[in-house]
Amino acid sequence: MSRQTENTGFRCEHCGRIVAPLTNGSYRNHCPYCLYSKHVDVSPGDRACACRGLMEPIGVRWKSGKGYQIVHRCRRCRAVRVNRTAEDALQPDNFEQIVQLMATGEYGNH
Repeated sequence: MSRQTENTGFRCEHCGRIVAPLTNGSYRNHCPYCLYSKHVDVSPGDRACACRGLMEPIGVRWKSGKGYQIVHRCRRCRAVRVNRTAEDALQPDNFEQIVQLMATGEYGNH
């Protein structure tokens, strides 16, 4: 799969909103409104995971060189993955949701 076909819009399976692809050189992998993702990758961008479960946002962490990352856990198989926040975008991530996850999420502000 090419990097271009990875960066496509989608309808969020959790909240139903339409999500546009990112135009800042990065790739959208979660809904900017409810922050849910979908378990589609084994390795970032490969779309090789058969699970396809919804990935619930459970926390936020800070990683040097990467910035803030949303921690997701798959509701189906319980795998945990992290995704960078999308701040400088046409549809930026919901800042209030991120702050709430930082305050109450399982991962806190790690």
